[in-house]
Amino acid sequence: MKKSGVSYAKYGYIFSIPFVVTFIIFSLYPTLYTVVIGFTDLRGLGKTAFKILSDPFENYKIIFANKTFRTSLKNTAIIWTMNFIPQITLALLLTAWFTTRRFYVKAQGAFKVLIYMPNIITAATIAILFNSLFGYPKGPVNDILVRFGWVAKPQNFHLQKWTAKGVVAFIQFWMWYGNSMIVLIAGVLGIDVTLFEAAEIDGANATQIFFRITLPRLKTIVLYVLITSMIGGLQMFDIPKLYLNGGPDNATLTSSAFIYNQAFSGSYLYNRASAASMLVFLIIVVLSVALFLLMRDRDEVKLRRQERALKRRGGVA
Repeated sequence: MKKSGVSYAKYGYIFSIPFVVTFIIFSLYPTLYTVVIGFTDLRGLGKTAFKILSDPFENYKIIFANKTFRTSLKNTAIIWTMNFIPQITLALLLTAWFTTRRFYVKAQGAFKVLIYMPNIITAATIAILFNSLFGYPKGPVNDILVRFGWVAKPQNFHLQKWTAKGVVAFIQFWMWYGNSMIVLIAGVLGIDVTLFEAAEIDGANATQIFFRITLPRLKTIVLYVLITSMIGGLQMFDIPKLYLNGGPDNATLTSSAFIYNQAFSGSYLYNRASAASMLVFLIIVVLSVALFLLMRDRDEVKLRRQERALKRRGGVA
């Protein structure tokens, strides 16, 4: 932008310098360093000297053959699936409820705040809370089950693998469904209201409007929620680590917790932790691309191809 012969563009670059410097120091450099040490012999607390291995992919082969690493990937996939399906389902239902034009939901602001609130509570607080709720031999859940006669004696839920997985999945669902709902509501508010008005004039009911108009136009937003949730699920660390520290018997050990244990427990295997990080990163990239290709708008892609073909023909002509 120029005014009176003075260029103001340089000020934009000046104001962006703090962010660029911070990004390079605290994000880009650690990422590149992590990629490099995955091919080295770096291990041990405080060690800075390292060398590239004769077989650069040795750490990757060791990690990929590690049974515990494969278990952590399996746990991560199971826990994420158990929490995402009910999360997106409830988020869509609440979105339809809050955005319906048939009736106005009173106190929407209060409802949205209460639904979103679990997302702003610290993970440590929630982990301690649920650890106490499912406490053994005394805990609120055990007290209720025994009092109503549903179990004969208190259960040690912390030693039951699928119960532990279920609790971690429920915590993740409870923390994030409000965030997904807010994103979906924002997507609905961006849809042209004349489409809803025309559908109502034509006699469409609320269910038909949601599935025929709202949902198809939320495909991009749903894809965004799905990919971000998948990335967050593969990076799941705080709740499984703080709740039962990966137990019982590695039932809640996630890939991020495995990486942490490799890097900061025992022998401080930074090289193998780095290799595991890169493998998880590659999994995220492959799954993200697959989801994008699976859920993209095929009609729009076809239209773009036709437009490009017409342009090429016009250029030849």
